[in-house]
Amino acid sequence: MDIRYSAEAEAYREKIQAFLAEHLPSGWSGIGALDPEARRRFSEDWRRTLHENGLLAVSWPKEYGGPGLSLLERTVLAEEFTRAGAPTGGDNDGFSITMLGHTIMAMGTEEQKRYYLPRVLSGEDVWCQGYSEPNSGSDLANLGTRAVLDGDEWVVNGQKIWTSDAHTANWIFVLCRTDSGVPKHKGISFLLLPMGQPGIEVRPIININRRHDFNEVFFSDARTHKDNVIGGVGNGWAVANTLLGFERGDGATTDAIRFRDELDRLTAVARDRGRLEDPVLRQRLAAAHSQVEVLRFLGLRTLTQSLRGHQPGPESSIHKLIWSEYRKRLTELALDVIGPGSTTPSGRDAAFGISTDAPGSPFSTQGWVTTFLGARPGTIYAGTSEIQKNIIGDRVLGLPREPRMDEGPWASSRS
Repeated sequence: MDIRYSAEAEAYREKIQAFLAEHLPSGWSGIGALDPEARRRFSEDWRRTLHENGLLAVSWPKEYGGPGLSLLERTVLAEEFTRAGAPTGGDNDGFSITMLGHTIMAMGTEEQKRYYLPRVLSGEDVWCQGYSEPNSGSDLANLGTRAVLDGDEWVVNGQKIWTSDAHTANWIFVLCRTDSGVPKHKGISFLLLPMGQPGIEVRPIININRRHDFNEVFFSDARTHKDNVIGGVGNGWAVANTLLGFERGDGATTDAIRFRDELDRLTAVARDRGRLEDPVLRQRLAAAHSQVEVLRFLGLRTLTQSLRGHQPGPESSIHKLIWSEYRKRLTELALDVIGPGSTTPSGRDAAFGISTDAPGSPFSTQGWVTTFLGARPGTIYAGTSEIQKNIIGDRVLGLPREPRMDEGPWASSRS
């Protein structure tokens, strides 16, 4: 097995390193070193710089606003930005570029690609995701939000929940039921809706870290043009799974870099506090090291498959399952390293509420407690661990499927 990158990829890596050295501020140690307001200003200016230099969505073709580079070059760029502690885009670009942009590239019409993709890159259109509902989270196909065609427009009614960054977006991609007379997976469509209309209301959800990351979104006769459907009417389930593959697979190599940085910071805290003399704690740190290495090799495997033309599929659930369970254990270990001080945390808060803390962040007990709390829902959002295990067993390993509540003779008795 040869895990080395090609000479061409390493040459591109040197170009990215030179770009970072030229454009990052002097003395840069990572975005976590900035206070919240400075971080906000830097992120806005930085995204503009990336767009001006063609470093957003670098694998998109030139006719859609990208520079037309390879997937390998896109991965190299993401790796170097992650190591430098610099963002690869704006706060919503995980939805705008990674999820929606790549999905439109894979399943959109030519007209949709030419219209939406350049607007995503320019930042004119900022996106959020309308998937989960109060009664359809893990069982996403049970969704109740409905869209009915009225002339040249879809009329949408229903509710979405846990909608990340809906308060900063001006567009939302929504899974809607457009046909109730067919099996539930076949009656779903993937619609694009403008947020700034009277029929859409966004209500904040304050999470356990006292942050406004999530929202409820209510649709009351919200409208969008009939052509704003990706992948065709009734094909929304296939589109949704394509998008989830991009969501879970695109960070395969960079996640391991972030987790390595986090683990190194925790190991330094343990060393400074003299905790490395504890054999049980050392064993837990060694286990964490092994898990990060597993994630690194999984990421390289995903990259290899993508370079061979394999689109992200159900195997991306392996990555999601491992990293979410790993981070629960790692952040529990962090509080054990800190000890009783974690019950009365102090100091600067973490830069992010539901992820690893940003590179460059100074040590504080408050930062680690925030990271611990933010790791709790990782095994729930973007598909619970139980659902990921079912997907892996059924669609990756080919094991017998578990009985479903909406199948078999009991299903008709429930209706």
